[in-house]
Amino acid sequence: MSVVENSKIDRILAVDDTRDNLILVQTILESEGYEIDLAADGISALQHVEQSPPDLILLDVMMPGMDGYEVTRRIRKNPALNYIPILLITAFHESSVVEGLDAGADDFIRKPFDTDELLARVRSLLRLKHSLDEQKKMARQREDFVSRLTHDLRTPLVAADRMLGLFEQETFCKISPEMKQAIAVMIRSNQNLMQMVNTLLEVYRFEAGKKTLNWESCNLREIIQEVVSELSPLASEKSLTLKINTSELEQLGKNGGVMMGDALEIRRVFNNLIGNAIKFTDTGGIEIRISEKSGNSQTQDWVIIEVEDTGYGIAPEDQPNVFERFRQGRNKRSGSGLGLHLSSRIVEAHGGAIAVTSELGQGTTFIVRLPKHD
Repeated sequence: MSVVENSKIDRILAVDDTRDNLILVQTILESEGYEIDLAADGISALQHVEQSPPDLILLDVMMPGMDGYEVTRRIRKNPALNYIPILLITAFHESSVVEGLDAGADDFIRKPFDTDELLARVRSLLRLKHSLDEQKKMARQREDFVSRLTHDLRTPLVAADRMLGLFEQETFCKISPEMKQAIAVMIRSNQNLMQMVNTLLEVYRFEAGKKTLNWESCNLREIIQEVVSELSPLASEKSLTLKINTSELEQLGKNGGVMMGDALEIRRVFNNLIGNAIKFTDTGGIEIRISEKSGNSQTQDWVIIEVEDTGYGIAPEDQPNVFERFRQGRNKRSGSGLGLHLSSRIVEAHGGAIAVTSELGQGTTFIVRLPKHD
C-alpha cells in the first residue's frame, strides 16, 4: 500500500551502522511508497535532521561513537525542531526499553523484525505525526484569523469613538440632554468593546509567541499608585475605599518594590485586578498590599502584591479555572473571561506567578509574585 497524504510523500530517515540493515529497511519502505534517506552514524543523522527534518526516524540503538539513545536525547533537546516520531530498533534483548522511552523515543522494535509489524509501527507513528501537524496548522490559522479580525475591528471602533465624541461635544449641532445621555451610553459600550478587542489581540500575541517585552526598571509602588489614581473615581461612585498599604516596604528604602519588567504590561495586570475588585465589590473596599520576600544566595527575591476586596467572592469549584482563557465567572457582571487569562500570561512571562484565594460572600484576594531580577 503506497502511503501518500495530501499529495505529500512521507520521508523517513533510517540510521544504522550496518549497511545491509539500511538496504533492507530501504527496500521494505520504498516498496510502500515512502521516500527514504540513509545515515550510517549518529553524528551524520543529527546533521541530516537539522538540515532537512524527516517525517519519521528509524534509529538503531547500538552504534559506535554515539548510540541511538544519545541521538534521541539530542533531537528532543533541540528547540528548533518540530516534533519527529522516533522508532528505536535493536538486536539485543537486554537493551532498555525504559531508557529509550525516557530519552524521548516513541516506540521500540527488535531485530529481526517482522516486515508487517515494522510497517504497522511506521504507519501508526506517521498518523500521530500527521495529526499533530494538522493541529499546529489549525492553531496557526486560528491565531492568524483572530489577529486579523481584531486588527480589522479596531479601525471602525476607533472611528466610531471619535465620531461619537464629536456628537457629544455638539460639534455639528446642538443636541438635547436626552440625546447626550444616549450618546454617552454608546461611547461607553463602544469603549468596552474596543477594550475587549485589544485584550483578545494581546492574548493571541502571547500565545503565538509574538509578544516582545520591553525590560526596564519598574517601581511597582508608582505603577500601582497611578492605577489607583485612575480608578479612584469608579470606587468613589460606589462609596468604596481604595487604599495602598506599603508599610512592609518602608524599611527597604527607595529600592523597595523595584523590579525589572515591562512597565506597560505590569500596569495592565494591576489595572485589570484592581478594576475587577471594584467591579465585583458593592460594600467595603479594596486594599492593595506590596511587600518583599528575600531569598538567600540560592533562592529568588520576590515582590509580592496582594489585591484584596470585600466583594462577592468566587465559588470554590470555579477558583482552579479562573485563569483559563474565556473562563467566565457565574456572576452576572462577569466579562469575556480574557482579562485574568491575559494577566496570568503577563505574570508568567516575567517569571512570576499569580494565585487566588476567595470565600463566597467574604471577598477575594489575588496574590501576584514577581521576581526581583538584577
